Amino acid sequence: MLKPDQIKSFKNDGYLRIPNVYNTDEVNKLCTDMDWMIEMWSATDQGWTGPWREALMDSDLRTKSKLTSMHDLHFYSEAWMRGVTKPEIGEALSQLLTSNSDGPDGAPVELHHTTMHVKPPETGHPFPMHQDWAFYKHADDRYIDALVHLDDTSHANGEIRFLKGSNKLGPIDHITSFVNDSGELEECTPQLSQEEYRLEDTVAVPAKAGDLVLFNINTIHGSYVNTTNEMRRMVRVGYKHPSNRQISGQSIGRPGVMIKGQRTRGEGQDLFGTGGPVDTNTHLSR
Repeated sequence: MLKPDQIKSFKNDGYLRIPNVYNTDEVNKLCTDMDWMIEMWSATDQGWTGPWREALMDSDLRTKSKLTSMHDLHFYSEAWMRGVTKPEIGEALSQLLTSNSDGPDGAPVELHHTTMHVKPPETGHPFPMHQDWAFYKHADDRYIDALVHLDDTSHANGEIRFLKGSNKLGPIDHITSFVNDSGELEECTPQLSQEEYRLEDTVAVPAKAGDLVLFNINTIHGSYVNTTNEMRRMVRVGYKHPSNRQISGQSIGRPGVMIKGQRTRGEGQDLFGTGGPVDTNTHLSR
């Protein structure tokens, strides 16, 4: 259970570090399966595109930057399914997602997605300032991202950094295209203006392996390059109130896993069928 001052801090600042969510044995199991997925399933490329690359990287790093990633680790690993559905996490998130419309047991919590964020050694991809809202837009801010740390983080390997209190700004339109060197308009990864929202104005939140760092979907954040000779392993996990309707983006149209409480039926909401939502007035095969 979170303490009142932790809840207040999250609401005011837009982020919260919870230490020692995973014990040493759990971290080791998650690391073992993470390393297996990196080898078996992940992809490594130069990472996010767009004008931010010139703002945060020199010409040499722009050609050498690397990001290793994959989506939905919990569908590939029992250890990760267990890890991201721990009852203790559900209880903490319920406290942060609870609104006046929820009952005495607090808010229900739905697991929306998991995404691997691994920064390879020496040129591990920095991240420009952005809100995660731009990648999976929802109707309101009852959505919390959690960063599962498998390695200790610091400035040297690119720890997460937040613009304190930026969750109160609400959703901000992101840059999604730019004029490339050929003078053509090119689509790019959503990002904020790096001049208006500066990485150097953020608060660093270093963490230890086993820690969980939570932040609101509207909290602006970014990180620097990993300059160490070891990879920095981290997984982003998205959790939401199940009544918070998704508008667009990652994982839209599929049901998430309920890790606390029940999914209350909204007005006009259909059941989830094998091919997506179905009309409840039609026959359901058994």
